[in-house]
Amino acid sequence: MKSKALITLLSDGAVHSGESLATALGVSRTAVWKQIRRAMEEGFRIETIRGRGYQLLSTVDLLDRDDILAELAPETRTGLSLRVLDEVDSTNAEVVRQIANGVDGVPVTIADCQTAGRGRRGRAWSSPRGQNLYLSMGLTFHGGFAVLDGLSLVLGVAVANALEGLGAEGIGLKWPNDIFLPQGKLGGILVELQGELQEGVVQVIAGIGINVHMADAKEVDQPWSSLGGFYPGQSWSRNRIAAAIINAVQDSVRIFAEYGFQEFRAPWQQRDIFAGRSLQARDGTVNGMGCGIDEGGNYLVRTESGTVAVRAGEISLRVSP
Repeated sequence: MKSKALITLLSDGAVHSGESLATALGVSRTAVWKQIRRAMEEGFRIETIRGRGYQLLSTVDLLDRDDILAELAPETRTGLSLRVLDEVDSTNAEVVRQIANGVDGVPVTIADCQTAGRGRRGRAWSSPRGQNLYLSMGLTFHGGFAVLDGLSLVLGVAVANALEGLGAEGIGLKWPNDIFLPQGKLGGILVELQGELQEGVVQVIAGIGINVHMADAKEVDQPWSSLGGFYPGQSWSRNRIAAAIINAVQDSVRIFAEYGFQEFRAPWQQRDIFAGRSLQARDGTVNGMGCGIDEGGNYLVRTESGTVAVRAGEISLRVSP
């Protein structure tokens, strides 16, 4: 965001004259006006008050690397390589580039906006500027691909724990990788394998998107919700949310690596929005009642001919119409 310094000055909600802004930014008043126009094009609502100056009407929640680091647990902070960007094609893709360049520590990328954000099955991920959290982490596991069974569900539990710790009650999980509120989808998780780097070592990119302040998304074709919209009486900081999620993911990954998926099965099932509902596979091959997950994180559907275990890589489930 090229106008970040200007928005920071206006973020107190007061009226600021063009002259005072120009002095603070070290630019001309004409340059201030250009920055005002640019900020408005980026989606900020700024009122021009004749004879007085400019007033920011939008809620401002700027990302700040130092604020995020300050909220992290000391043991997490020291082993992290954190990048906070104004704009990126995809936070997952940026973490891949960090790894390719020999990053030191656990690579984490957070962006204010994504121009090519991706969800599961290659779907576009709505990534408006300044409204939501777009975060990706590089995670390393030992033991080969087999140790990753249930990882997306583990991350779902971690994200739910983080959000509930900040005051978001009623977080639901939709198999295999979505975060839900009663009104609709709150966020999602995209896990991408980077291959076995050496014998028994697997690199995973975990992308996490959470709707924080989003109030309009005409391009989204399903019911959705946001933290600010569902909990209007609370103040939501993207920096605090990011730090809470990073802390929770790091803690969960340590437990998962040592004890496996069994530690997360019950917490996931407590939040299962499919449980007891009539389900249908998108390809029509499975119809039945949702009854939780097995020891490997596969979803169990009770059909007329018996219980079927559905793997995340095979088909996608939905509630029957």
